[in-house]
Amino acid sequence: MPARQKTTFAVIVGNRGFFPDHLAKSGRRDMLDVLKKNGYGSIAIATTQVKNGAVESFDDAKKCAELFVQKTDRIDGVIVTLPNFGDEKGVADVLKLSGLDVPVLIHAEPDTQAKMTIANRRDSFCGKISVCNNLREAGIPYTLTKSHTVKVKSAEFKRDLDDFAAVCRITEGLSGARFGAIGARPGAFNTVRYSEKILELAGISVEPIDLSEIFGRAQKLTDGNRAVKKKLDAIKRYVSTKSVSDEHLLRMAKFGCVVDKWVKDHDLDGTAIQCWTSIEEFYGITPCTMMSMMSQSLLPSACEVDVTGLLSMYILQLASGTPSALLDWNNNYANNPDKCVLFHCSNLPKSFFKSVKMDYQEIIAGAVGKENTYGTMVGRIAPNKATFCRTTTDDNDGVIGAYVGQGEFTNDKLDTFGGYGVMKIPDMQRLMQYICRMGFEHHVAANLCQKADAIAEALDNYLGWEVYHHQ
Repeated sequence: MPARQKTTFAVIVGNRGFFPDHLAKSGRRDMLDVLKKNGYGSIAIATTQVKNGAVESFDDAKKCAELFVQKTDRIDGVIVTLPNFGDEKGVADVLKLSGLDVPVLIHAEPDTQAKMTIANRRDSFCGKISVCNNLREAGIPYTLTKSHTVKVKSAEFKRDLDDFAAVCRITEGLSGARFGAIGARPGAFNTVRYSEKILELAGISVEPIDLSEIFGRAQKLTDGNRAVKKKLDAIKRYVSTKSVSDEHLLRMAKFGCVVDKWVKDHDLDGTAIQCWTSIEEFYGITPCTMMSMMSQSLLPSACEVDVTGLLSMYILQLASGTPSALLDWNNNYANNPDKCVLFHCSNLPKSFFKSVKMDYQEIIAGAVGKENTYGTMVGRIAPNKATFCRTTTDDNDGVIGAYVGQGEFTNDKLDTFGGYGVMKIPDMQRLMQYICRMGFEHHVAANLCQKADAIAEALDNYLGWEVYHHQ
């Protein structure tokens, strides 16, 4: 389910009558100004409806909740801001009465040392603890800012806000997500097995289709078909195809047209494709470039029918708003315990590469013939900061598990083929121990962002998945 283009927050301003009212008034104004400045929408009760547009009684809470109920379809998350101590019951009452099932961020404005008089003292430091106590007792999950108190007009709060927006996008985007599984899992890849039933319980649906249907529909398309010609032009604009014949490019275009239509017809958010080695043997191409193009356009596509790998890609994409890739944890890098080689054949999005060209798949070529393996995206991943993520369905315990962390693609020397990069991860050996002990898959999703905190918060705190956050 695509996230809204503009994230909108419901804003609750806390106020307690015997604290300075002017702080609630200015705090409300400052929060709404900051949201607007950073491109977020806001919904807040008007100052004409309740004093200073803040909640300090049950009656205020009812009015605020009524507004939120009317605007529910526009609300992605809730921000509770405490310019002073705030009314802890009022904040909890708004959330209970509105019935909103979205993430909640608790913000408290810090006191200024020189303004601790009765006219300017906030006590938000204390009030935040009381609000959290009430929400915890009501069973309402919430998110905290990195610092207990933080100025709303600060770079630190902007980072908190951006991370919280990512949490909202993830929780909303995973609700009703629909993925396509094209073909059967390759027989040799037990590691990508998953449970459709566990995913369905989490609100994530999987729509399957057999490769024979894709091949059959592609073979019925004529060379002069309008959609095929348009797809062929898009391929040539997307990547250098100098070493690839027109015949192979035409096959790719037909394959891409069929998959595009199927994705559109079934309103899918991403695909996982069989590839290895059926498409090469019986259709004569690798689908990598088609998959790369889909991922680049924010319709992530994973190899080897790795549906939970696709889910990992989608989570990263929701967090960052940018394309994700699926890679193998593939090789050690020299003797450095904190570096490894991430690799795929490859279908990485174009935006990951320093430079890239279309070529043949060197690994499969020995088994099915070079002429049947054209279509891979070959190049080096450019140096960049990155977040990695992996989800899995644990059938033994009936839960979804995940790990997430951050690293960086480096410029270390490496001469190989496919799509590849060297990644540096602090304390990587501890991460590898966890992956192996917990039986995770050999694939990992990566995104050129830094959103591990937000992903861990969304999956653990709001979705209740079992999450290891590598820090």
